[in-house]
Amino acid sequence: MDADLARRLRSAEGAEALETAQDEADPDSLGAATRLRSRFDPDLAAAALDQVSLRRRALDKVGPVGARMLWTRDGLEQATRGAVSAWRAACLRDAGIRRVVDLGCACGADARACLDAGLDVTAVEIDPGIAELARFNLPGARVICGDAERLAPELLAGCGPDTAVMLDPARRTGRGRSWRIEDIRPSWDFVQQMLAGPHPTVVKLGPGVPRELIPDGVRVDWVGHRRDLVEATLWSAAGPGGGAGRETAGPRAVLVSDDPSAFQSLPGGEPSLDAGAVTGFLAEPHPAAIRARAMRAAAGADVHIPAPGIAYLLASEPVASPWLTWFRVLEEMPFAEKALRSWVRQNRVGALEIKVRGLDVDPAALRRRLHPRGPHAATVILTPTIEGARALVAERIVT
Repeated sequence: MDADLARRLRSAEGAEALETAQDEADPDSLGAATRLRSRFDPDLAAAALDQVSLRRRALDKVGPVGARMLWTRDGLEQATRGAVSAWRAACLRDAGIRRVVDLGCACGADARACLDAGLDVTAVEIDPGIAELARFNLPGARVICGDAERLAPELLAGCGPDTAVMLDPARRTGRGRSWRIEDIRPSWDFVQQMLAGPHPTVVKLGPGVPRELIPDGVRVDWVGHRRDLVEATLWSAAGPGGGAGRETAGPRAVLVSDDPSAFQSLPGGEPSLDAGAVTGFLAEPHPAAIRARAMRAAAGADVHIPAPGIAYLLASEPVASPWLTWFRVLEEMPFAEKALRSWVRQNRVGALEIKVRGLDVDPAALRRRLHPRGPHAATVILTPTIEGARALVAERIVT
């Protein structure tokens, strides 16, 4: 965003334009644009309407505070979910951190959570327009427009162990979103320097970051929220390591709720589970438990997998766990599309849920080819097993 336009949004005129745009039921409509332009110049009118649209999306992702912030589209897309930002800020606070230096704050979602947790915040953003938005979003914080890598030595000089570095490297290029480590800014070399340095450091990365890129001695939390794996959080050896009272220095799966103090965690890094025969119950682990290699810890029982490398759990009895979605296996058959189509037709299945792991099958395309019609519903789980590819007819159960 242009810095001059960002400053106008922060002004009294901008506040009036935002308030007027807020009354529009559809801020993306031509009618809304016409009405706003009758009162404000076209650039400010368009920016105010865009902000209202973004704020409504931010309400669901970031929470109520997000609906009072200023955003860019990229900034909101990359912003941390509000519950996860609050969890991270609470971990820092509870571990004795009193000040956070956010080196690359973007619009400021994570820094705002730190402010709301009572921490002092200094935030750096290289883009002048986005820095203006961050100044609006971070009342009481020191926001600096500049290169985080160049400014870091000065900002951290003389800081003690109660000051933490926070990094959320931008993952976009001129071609759009990127997951290549070479494309992140601040650079990966700089991130590694911070993690190896004397200052407590926490780094947010995408959940797909390769494990082999995580430096030795760095703790990683694979973080889930609701049913999604949302990020990998790295904690330096000098830092709080994911919160006061952490019992393990290894990888963890963390499941964050809307109450940041009520998160749940599992120790990870387990060896591979043994494969065995299909039993009466199958569980789908939370993707955070899968990524952290914490599936046995999630079940806390005698479980196995259907085939090597397949992230389903099999057990003779289900175990209640927030990490597991359980299914009762009703029927097992070899996976053959013709036989499955016949089963769907004979059982008059119209609503068909298909789950697949470890097989080259597109569930949506397969569903169309099976021609489901009828009054009944079914779930079919397709998976390799030690006896070959199987189709498991199952029903979801509550434990």
